[in-house]
Amino acid sequence: MGWGTRLSLLGGLALCAQRRRAAAAAQDGGTGERRDLELRLVQVVFRHGARTPLRPLPGAAPQVEWHPTLLDVPAQTKLEYVVTDLHGGPRPPSPYDEAYKKTTFRGGAIAGQLTTVGMQQMFALGERLRRSYVEEVSFLSPTFKPAEVFIRSTNIFRNLESTRCLLAGLYQQQKEGSVVIVTDEASSEILYPNYFNCQGLKFLTRRKLKNALQQPDASDELKTIKEKMGIDDDKSVDFFLLFDNIRAEQVHKLPSCPVLKNFHQTLERRCVDSLLFLLEDSTREALQMSIGLLLYNLQKNIAEAVDPSSPAEKARKLILYASHDTTLLPLLVALGTFDHKWPPYAADVTLELYQHRQSREWFVRMSYRGEEQVVRGCRAGLCPLKEFLEVLSQYSVTPEEYNSLCSQMEGNQPMDS
Repeated sequence: MGWGTRLSLLGGLALCAQRRRAAAAAQDGGTGERRDLELRLVQVVFRHGARTPLRPLPGAAPQVEWHPTLLDVPAQTKLEYVVTDLHGGPRPPSPYDEAYKKTTFRGGAIAGQLTTVGMQQMFALGERLRRSYVEEVSFLSPTFKPAEVFIRSTNIFRNLESTRCLLAGLYQQQKEGSVVIVTDEASSEILYPNYFNCQGLKFLTRRKLKNALQQPDASDELKTIKEKMGIDDDKSVDFFLLFDNIRAEQVHKLPSCPVLKNFHQTLERRCVDSLLFLLEDSTREALQMSIGLLLYNLQKNIAEAVDPSSPAEKARKLILYASHDTTLLPLLVALGTFDHKWPPYAADVTLELYQHRQSREWFVRMSYRGEEQVVRGCRAGLCPLKEFLEVLSQYSVTPEEYNSLCSQMEGNQPMDS
């Protein structure tokens, strides 16, 4: 055997060994191989912290007092930030915030506002990220640096304030340069299922949820709860409104209506089942229209990190998306990791992108609320990038595909929807 052939064979064997070692990181959960992996990018999609309810319960239902003191800002969460549109211009108007101002609860607080408890939850999430990416692994700078972090939020005040608190916890209120949070018009927002610009999703959701809530057992259960609470049958009340109120009251340790407390788990189950009826029992278009554009952006961020086209992408280490429960639930369903529990306040989905130091192969690790998850189609928590992207590609859509899908689905809806 000639030297050239022998070197070629040895090189091939070495490459195979490197690949086996890299694959072992995925097979054994990475316990023995994590030191051979270099963290390259972290993306966090999180729900805002605890808030006041979105709407009060109607009629004779017992009313909890929501005092403005429940919204006091803890000193350690303070951090200055600037909000712009996607192109660096002024912050767009927020129709949601304007709508919330029209609802004042008994006690004086208005609807949909981040509370002190919520601020503390987000600060704690930031501290957890600091332990993971500053202290345990020296990945992020201990001080906020604009070049390292990209931050996008829905244009709702509680989300902007939640982001502030997270960053205060992550960077201990230390920053170099301005903290800029970018946001978009409500009409084109991608960080929640958007019923304004996707009529197909609006019609599909309305029809499917109506069918789900009209199932005999569901409608009877709702009627029973309303009767026990003294709510007139003609009042517009659904499981989502009841669950939103009891969840907010319980987190803030407020004296809830005994009926709501007794039915807390039932309300959560009904809300979860209703959304799963829409997302799982439909064709994949429901998920594509709900979070397809978000998945497209997560995918694009990974592609830029793997093959950066500019120094900006090389410097960027952390991408934050401030979103909602209605974002996280379909995201978890798409990834095959949903635990059939409603995403709580301050819940987060974190995606870590790694590169093996020897083989140079790429892996993704996904966690939910700090716990590693095994994504559908992956063999272990640490998933080869190719396999992970195959999962995302099932529901990821480009802006052009999204617009086409929303229009197409709108035309397919029955007239009575």
